[in-house]
Amino acid sequence: MISSFDLSQPIAIGSDHAGFEYKTAIIDWLTEKGLRVKDFGVDTNKSVDYPDYAHPVASFVESGEAAFGILLCGSANGVCMTANKHQHIRAALCWESEVAKLVRQHNNANIICLPARFIALAFAKSLIEIFIATEFEGGRHATRIGKMPCV
Repeated sequence: MISSFDLSQPIAIGSDHAGFEYKTAIIDWLTEKGLRVKDFGVDTNKSVDYPDYAHPVASFVESGEAAFGILLCGSANGVCMTANKHQHIRAALCWESEVAKLVRQHNNANIICLPARFIALAFAKSLIEIFIATEFEGGRHATRIGKMPCV
């Protein structure tokens, strides 16, 4: 797998109850590819509060301990909004291939957020592959990203 990330570091992953089944399958899939995954939960499909799982993933990515993060919930909006509260996180909601590519190329996204209720598992995996393989273009995009944090 060609990567724009340092895959010697683990990939941080978390979900709420709506994303639990996809999260489990994605962890197995990534592990089969020889990648290390740090699972921040959830461990059941019983209703939970998504911020309890999105914040630890975002913190782990923000600290530099993870190559990147994956968050899943029903719409992916809740986990995306939560993760983006962290100063150095650029979480992106991805539902199609071109979006997964552009959030890396133009926004240097470091967490991919996937809507488990709206995309198939196989497609979610393909979005992760695109996200992993796509390089940040830098240049004018780096200038814009530099303006994102609230200081």
